[in-house]
Amino acid sequence: MAFTRATGKHRGPSRLARRSAGIAGVATLATTGVIGTLASPAFAADTEEPSPEDTGLTQVITEESLAERVDAQAAAQEEEAYEAAARVKAAAEAKRKAEARAKEARAAKERAAREAERKRLNSFQLPVAGTYVSTGYKTGGSLWSSGSHSGIDFHASYGSKVVSVGSGTVVEAGWGGAYGNNIVIRMHDGTYTQYGHLSAINVYVGQKVTPGEQIGVSGSSGNSTGPHLHFEARTSAEYGSDINPISYLRARGVNV
Repeated sequence: MAFTRATGKHRGPSRLARRSAGIAGVATLATTGVIGTLASPAFAADTEEPSPEDTGLTQVITEESLAERVDAQAAAQEEEAYEAAARVKAAAEAKRKAEARAKEARAAKERAAREAERKRLNSFQLPVAGTYVSTGYKTGGSLWSSGSHSGIDFHASYGSKVVSVGSGTVVEAGWGGAYGNNIVIRMHDGTYTQYGHLSAINVYVGQKVTPGEQIGVSGSSGNSTGPHLHFEARTSAEYGSDINPISYLRARGVNV
């Protein structure tokens, strides 16, 4: 008896048929859009932007930010250094100017002092402070061998301070006969002055003196009737070269 494979609607599909049907079903689902719907979540997930951690952008951004901060800090330090250098330069310049002003002030002060000293050395004054003329120039009388007074007498009590009327060099200091103890000074302008009847002499020949410097003490030595100072102005150191002492002193700014 021969056996045959059963056929008809109850026949189970073969493996190939099942595979074909599966492919067809997938095609159908794709046609109807069902597969697209089912697949959309996964597709959406795949299309989301990746996180910075996944892409490495966080590291890049962090490195860029750090570089910017370093650059900013370097720029700030450079600016601070520039400002500090500018302050140092300004301070140095201010110090230089202050030193220059101080130097100029010292120079001006020194110039003023030199000028004041120059004026002082070129000045003249009375030989006795607060004095007055008691006997005039060329006054006649038997008291003088020439018949007249060769100088003027300044009132001076015994022991009064006698000073040089100006700058000069002592050319005579000692006994002068009728003049008693006397001093002759060659003045800086080439003229001569003489101081007689002193009780004491405080200078020596060759000594340089300045205006107002003490040279002796008044008295009544020599041919004298009482304490006073005999003063002469001369064109030379010798007796007989006398000129008017009052005119001499007044021409040099002394109030006589």
